[in-house]
Amino acid sequence: MTDLLARTAELVDIASPSRDEAAIVEVIEAELRAIPQLVVDRVGDNVVARTEFGRAQRIVFAGHADTVPATAHNAAASIDGDRLCGVGSSDMKGGLAIMLELARTLDDPAVDCTFVFYAREEISSAESGLGELFERRPDLLVGDVAILGEPTDALIEAGCQGTLRVVVTLHGARAHTARAWMGRNAVHRLGQVLAALDAYEPRRPVIDGCQFHEALQAVEIRGGVAGNVVPDLATVTINHRFAPDRSGAEAEAHVRALLTPFLEDGDTIELTECSAGALPGLTHPLLASLVARSGGKVLAKLGWTDVARFASHGVPAVNFGPGDNAVAHTAGEYLDRAPLERTWSILRALVDEGTSH
Repeated sequence: MTDLLARTAELVDIASPSRDEAAIVEVIEAELRAIPQLVVDRVGDNVVARTEFGRAQRIVFAGHADTVPATAHNAAASIDGDRLCGVGSSDMKGGLAIMLELARTLDDPAVDCTFVFYAREEISSAESGLGELFERRPDLLVGDVAILGEPTDALIEAGCQGTLRVVVTLHGARAHTARAWMGRNAVHRLGQVLAALDAYEPRRPVIDGCQFHEALQAVEIRGGVAGNVVPDLATVTINHRFAPDRSGAEAEAHVRALLTPFLEDGDTIELTECSAGALPGLTHPLLASLVARSGGKVLAKLGWTDVARFASHGVPAVNFGPGDNAVAHTAGEYLDRAPLERTWSILRALVDEGTSH
């Protein structure tokens, strides 16, 4: 078997910051096209390889080829014992190495497999290569379940929370600060909104045995004209992370209901972004088999991930990868051998045996 840590190091040494994935995509595409049992398609900087064995079920394995920008010290891979350091080692070139090895070693699998390597995950959701594939070639992404190799330290993180942002704009009246009583301070009016957010009690629903934890936070405040002017306009941007038992529309309605008591005529709440979450979907036999093979422990994914894109197209999905998300995007990003090989062995058995275990 390939040394997966060394293979990951080779991938780390191919720089692939977002929007500049061409070099690594060329390597991945060439490797996949050399495997006889795969049908390979390239769409932009996204590569999809599929088996056509005619099995009754299909697993989609998906991973992004891009990384955050490197620092001066982590651009090149370095291995010390059983630890690999380098940008993207955790998020998520270890997962890519596993996908490539699975594709290379397929012999007589119990399921058909699709391997999706996509671009631009680490930047705006609107630029996502996976979104591009769902828009241009959704036929390439059809499957019974999907497994994304996001860093989970070889634990299953099921579903994901949704996220939305609103901008609340409150009005006041300008005046000279020497005669402040002649105006109305819009920044001061934000105080009630901030107090409500500070006192907010988030829900913690349990769904399919996974406990989610919502959040509602002010993330940006703007206001002020000059040092001697009472401000007549102030805005606060609010981010809401909501459990997947609520739709985006329901989550927006919840936020509006909380904030509306503090609004007057002319004030506004503007929705600027909304991405629904994904239910865990663990009742599907293939995902239930994955849970059993991994030891039965499942965590709720509190951040938004691309499992939501698959779920919105009717494909239950989970996050399951070898990296530690606590070190992802850090200057000291690393990947250890043990979770890399554990993830590999569990996925290898799932591909070979399907729901039998």
